[in-house]
Amino acid sequence: MGRKKLEIKRIEENSARMVCFSKRRNGLIKKARELSVLCDVDVAAIIFSKRGKLYQYCSADSMAQVLQQYQRRVESEKDGCDTEDLYSRNGDYLTYSELLKTVGSELKEPRVEQLSVADLGLIQKQLETALMEIRSTKTKLMTDAQSSLQEKEKMLEEEKKHFNEIVEGNNSAKKKKVVIDLNIAADG
Repeated sequence: MGRKKLEIKRIEENSARMVCFSKRRNGLIKKARELSVLCDVDVAAIIFSKRGKLYQYCSADSMAQVLQQYQRRVESEKDGCDTEDLYSRNGDYLTYSELLKTVGSELKEPRVEQLSVADLGLIQKQLETALMEIRSTKTKLMTDAQSSLQEKEKMLEEEKKHFNEIVEGNNSAKKKKVVIDLNIAADG
């Protein structure tokens, strides 16, 4: 038998509310810890009870480090450049011009120090992917051009052969005419 679905509303009884808070707080911190370990991400959870008591969990070395990272992210979003959004557009790839603009804006002097290793890694992966696509496209274009040139070469060789046959036919016709003319001259 499954658990009864609990309606989400304020618990009226004070002791029941405190028990629920304690259990859910511990569950939330447990989930944050699991998320941190399983996905290798930085997680910070800050919880204040109704009475103002602080409960916290931080997977990084310090809560201040995670909060600084959060603050940098918020500031970069205010500047209109959310790098995480650029790389997670539901599998959509940036066009090459967009990628160049992004890389240019991400690596400008004042902002380069603000980028995390993860952000730089994402930019590097985008560049590597774009480079592979460019190389693939270049190879395909060169192969197509080579095939086209080979077809032209074959066509020109066939035309040359045809013209040579025509020239040889004309030459043999002239020789026959000369022989016939000589025979007529010899008879006459």
